[in-house]
Amino acid sequence: MTTPAPRGNQLSDADYERATTERARHARARGLAAPYIPGGEDPEAEATARRERALMRLLIVMVVAIITGGFAISIVGLIITGGR
Repeated sequence: MTTPAPRGNQLSDADYERATTERARHARARGLAAPYIPGGEDPEAEATARRERALMRLLIVMVVAIITGGFAISIVGLIITGGR
């Protein structure tokens, strides 16, 4: 009595669908063992972009305020001490 030859790696239909997704192909192309790439599509891309633009403006204002504040404090200090 002979045993049947192994037929290779058999995947179920669900496993095959997961293995052939775009994310899985990109993961294999990068040499990852599992078809998982952190991140993904943002379901609210426009809302996120608006929030990021507002935060970027806030960051720029804060940097300008810190630099201007440093100059202002230096000038006030020079005026008070008479430039010594």
